[in-house]
Amino acid sequence: MATKTIRVDYLTRVEGEGALELDISGDAVSGVRLAIFEPPRFFEALLRGRAGTEAPDITARICGICPVAYQMSAVHAIEAAWDIRLDAPLRALRRLLYCGEWIESHALHVVMLHAPDFLGFPDAISMAAVHGEAVRQGLALKKAGNALLRLLGGREVHPVNVRVGGFYRVPTRDELAPLASTMEEARATAIALARWVAAFPFPDFGRDYEFVALRHPTEYPMNEGRLVSSRGLDIAVAEYEDAFAEHHVAHSTALQSGLRARGSYLVGPLARFNLNHDRLSPSVQALADELGLAPGCTNPYRSIVVRALELVQACEEAEGLIAAYAPPPAPAMAVTPRAGTPQASTGAACTEAPRGILYHRYDLDAEGSILQARIVPPTSQNQSTIEDDLRLIATRDLALPEHELRDHCEQAIRNYDPCISCSTHFLRLTVRRQ
Repeated sequence: MATKTIRVDYLTRVEGEGALELDISGDAVSGVRLAIFEPPRFFEALLRGRAGTEAPDITARICGICPVAYQMSAVHAIEAAWDIRLDAPLRALRRLLYCGEWIESHALHVVMLHAPDFLGFPDAISMAAVHGEAVRQGLALKKAGNALLRLLGGREVHPVNVRVGGFYRVPTRDELAPLASTMEEARATAIALARWVAAFPFPDFGRDYEFVALRHPTEYPMNEGRLVSSRGLDIAVAEYEDAFAEHHVAHSTALQSGLRARGSYLVGPLARFNLNHDRLSPSVQALADELGLAPGCTNPYRSIVVRALELVQACEEAEGLIAAYAPPPAPAMAVTPRAGTPQASTGAACTEAPRGILYHRYDLDAEGSILQARIVPPTSQNQSTIEDDLRLIATRDLALPEHELRDHCEQAIRNYDPCISCSTHFLRLTVRRQ
């Protein structure tokens, strides 16, 4: 039987590098491999022997798009190991910083990376000729999110102001106050953007995912909560490794993650929305109703609408946190490494990066040095699920010309806003027909 190969050297509009290989036998897809080939960077090994207090700064270098997520998971895990509990003002500042990252990351993905797929443009630059106002809105939102990162994190990329126990420096009321109007304008912009993306033409696709996300008693998940799923999982973050396992596949430098009991699962905005719709603010719930988005949505293409809703949520929360801000008595709480029994203490934490849950676990010695580190990024958790989607989509679209098949596969991958650099970078496409 004839064999045909299609290659796309790099997938555009994602962060990183990798390849997709499709094996096709007759009229069936016999193999799907989402091959992440960027060399691993060994951050877990780099952390060994370093002080636990260094973990937030080191892990922030893993990603330039979502460094706050790495800082938050790292700092919360170290604080869990040393039994440090932040007071309310410091906790609120941490959440405000995370809002900044959600805003800048979601705005980048929604407008610059994903919207062109639905409107038939190869990139955001060409899309701007027709949808210039939407592109300006996306850039304005990214600028607003970056302003929060710059003030609270010390700089927009790889922020340096987070420390175990709090911050190195906290803003004054006068420094934070000007961002109140920025967030008010950003919220109005985000609402307009959500209405724009909700009108996109969405492919008819969906399947029975197991959604996994954090769930907090009162908040839309971001920094804290229990791990829950749409099929009954409900565990403390410290039990993560009892329920989830990573495994190596030959075609990827990133480990793939699965539930020990059931295999692949889905993390990210669609999972958060389906499991935490009741934790959205009343105004965002009303906007979701207006846009026709309800819990139970299983169409990954509509994740762009959920991201837009989360943009509104993050802007609204940031606005409220700024209005209620009272500087804490000190920028950080006292930190004392706490040894476990007999040699080490262990701390684990999971926060909601824009792309989904990000798990960190650290084993530390009595002096506070890191003995072992474990980091599980959201993209590696979704990798198996992405392959499952691609198998169905490629099977459905086998009769299409190969350039259309390629485009459909690339769009399906971009539904997940994969951050390939985090998971170890994307897309050489190879199709083998027999």
